[in-house]
Amino acid sequence: MQFHFDGFQVGDPDLASPSAKGIAREMDDARLPAYTDVLIVGCGPAGLTLAAQLSAFPDIDTCIVDQRPGPLELGQADGIACRTMEMFNAFGFAEQVLREAYWVNETTFWRPSDDAGKGIVRGGWVKDTEPGLSEFPHVILNQARVHGFYLEIMRKSPNRLAPFYAWRLAGLSISRNAGDAYPVEATFEKVGANSIETCVVKARYAVGCDGARSEVRRSLGLALQGEAANQAWGVMDVLAVTDFPDLRKKCLIRSADGGSIVLIPREGGYLSRIYVELDKLESYERASQRNITLEKIIEAAQATFAPYAFDVKDVAWWSVYEIGQRLCPRFDDVPPEAAGTQPPRVFIAGDACHTHSPKAGQGMNVSMQDAFNLGWKLAAVLRGQSDEAILSTYSAERHAIAKELIDFDREWAAMLSAPLKATPEAAEGDVTPEEIKEYFVRQGRYTAGTATTYSPSLFTGDGAHQDLAKGFVVGTRLHSAPVVRLADARPMHIGHTVTADGRWRILAFADRSDPCDPASALWDLCDYLDKDPASPVNRFTSPDSDRDSVIDVRVVFQQDHPSVPLERTHSFLMPARGKFAVQDREKIFCPAGDGQEDIFDMRGIDRDRGCLVIVRPDQYVAEILPLGAHEELAAFFARFLVDRT
Repeated sequence: MQFHFDGFQVGDPDLASPSAKGIAREMDDARLPAYTDVLIVGCGPAGLTLAAQLSAFPDIDTCIVDQRPGPLELGQADGIACRTMEMFNAFGFAEQVLREAYWVNETTFWRPSDDAGKGIVRGGWVKDTEPGLSEFPHVILNQARVHGFYLEIMRKSPNRLAPFYAWRLAGLSISRNAGDAYPVEATFEKVGANSIETCVVKARYAVGCDGARSEVRRSLGLALQGEAANQAWGVMDVLAVTDFPDLRKKCLIRSADGGSIVLIPREGGYLSRIYVELDKLESYERASQRNITLEKIIEAAQATFAPYAFDVKDVAWWSVYEIGQRLCPRFDDVPPEAAGTQPPRVFIAGDACHTHSPKAGQGMNVSMQDAFNLGWKLAAVLRGQSDEAILSTYSAERHAIAKELIDFDREWAAMLSAPLKATPEAAEGDVTPEEIKEYFVRQGRYTAGTATTYSPSLFTGDGAHQDLAKGFVVGTRLHSAPVVRLADARPMHIGHTVTADGRWRILAFADRSDPCDPASALWDLCDYLDKDPASPVNRFTSPDSDRDSVIDVRVVFQQDHPSVPLERTHSFLMPARGKFAVQDREKIFCPAGDGQEDIFDMRGIDRDRGCLVIVRPDQYVAEILPLGAHEELAAFFARFLVDRT
């Protein structure tokens, strides 16, 4: 976080100076706007992630609407994957989450005792995530609290963005008139009003984050496709008195009578979330038709926990659901026959386009990643940095990821409900307790959110130079590593320089030569980026903007930081910022030192040649290039950025 470059201001540095729109909103925050750039329907994880990201841009009008009377207070999702924590850090609230959340360090597996009638016994345990997978842990924090962090970002943004609650989407239409600047028209009805109050909002783009029963999706003529597993589960957040020893560890429990429990400790030290397997459903049944009560869920849990007592003292929230994996065929309004001929205007994200069981803890995480993928693309188009043709990459990229989620969830849910084998050789049953544990470990990177890989596309290269940095895999998220900042010797992570501000990053890893030598490859790169009109920094940055406003260049030297004099580094690496043109001295890094592993070794960076790592605004590695590949670097950005010179 950088501030004060436009002058010292007292108070909370996260509270941006209000824009004209922000001032107007503070004066009248009850009226839906007649026009907006981006209309977001739904205040779930996807909608709020998108709104928070767009709120960073004062020149973008955003309107977010929800039919609920106010913010979420209880229940729903709680698992936060390592990759999601990395994203939270980009938004600036990861440290708050770490302080409040339960940290999932180990997962234990409980199975039926070998002695019939003796209940369950501990069958083994594993580390929840493999060492070194991320600098952040897998944590548990209630969804309402996550919403609160996003709402706070929005409240402090220049436009003072806030949701409009108690408005239900009644209809949505799209104009195909090429001259219509606001082609999306949405009609809302006031929820709970004594008389029918309606309001029409016209938007450049709309995003449906309105859940599995999405009205936005319905308006596009789309439907979720898939099948239910005909299995009912109960879920409850409880305070319980029990002699079960692993209450404060994540547990996967299978009992002799076929009952299953997924136990998730909650934040605060006492609360537990219990997922309880209930009855099989007939093909024509829905869980709601069974009239399943809280008492029945508690009884089923107590039976599975035997021989341990499980005395539920208080229930904060509970629900019943049925397992089903469903996927929408596309995530925008452009039909296959029109692909490439018209830009998308309406998108869907989160549960509006994919649904699944909650036991793998992926739903909220993948929904937020949907929005994180879309937000910077919308911002680039609305701010004139890219042509709107880039927006078609959202559906292409995220549909593939959602398909992987559905396939994984189907396998995992089936495994947790499958009849148990007593031994691998047993004739009866489908799966052994050991096979469940092995599958959990094998899929660890997927459940941590770090296995996502984007295929080569407009934004993702072919990885022809992957050998230069084997640990920064093209198409995957930037796997951070420790460094030290040269200017102030501050230890930090290189990945934490990628914040949710819509900018591209070039991370230049120097070769062995003296980086302050004008004959070095790094110096030559800085000369090119600084002075050549064809460099992407010069070509795609508006002359009246800071030089790093579109592409932020950072460098990592191989030398220890005490041996590098800052005053001898290239002036391009300390660009002027703000109205006073003060220098930004936070662009240069060195290996961490102090006995920590070297980033060049950790990520397999070629020390003799160095490399360029291009990072997307959503923290994914877009391409790896040689240090001297100036023309290739310019050509890569020319694929999607608009010439601003």
